Amino acid sequence: QLQLVESGGGLVHPGGSLRLSCAASESTLEYYAVGWFRRVPGKGPEGVSCISSSGGRTNYADSVKGRFTISRDNAKNTVYLQMDSLKSEDTAVYHCAADFRKYGSSWYSLEENDYDFWGQGTQVTVSS
Repeated sequence: QLQLVESGGGLVHPGGSLRLSCAASESTLEYYAVGWFRRVPGKGPEGVSCISSSGGRTNYADSVKGRFTISRDNAKNTVYLQMDSLKSEDTAVYHCAADFRKYGSSWYSLEENDYDFWGQGTQVTVSS
């Protein structure tokens, strides 16, 4: 069973940057598409970004496009979310999720129901 662990969250001022990491327990993350989602109490989950298992396709929510960058290092079994120009509305718990695909697949999704494996999340707080 794949396990995911997020890290890199914290408190940052508006305009600042953070890099989140999603580390997998197995050396097979290269077979998984990975998505980042965020949750705020009282609101539904929002798909933030996703990347195909090949790494060749990425997608972003309109709210973060141009500010966030997703990438993956399959040799380290890790997916990253670089977050720049952070805003107060980016405050949330960020979760990564993975769905098994074949190696080199171009599939991706920003729908949480498409993912089977989830991490516990890391808190991101943007405040002055």
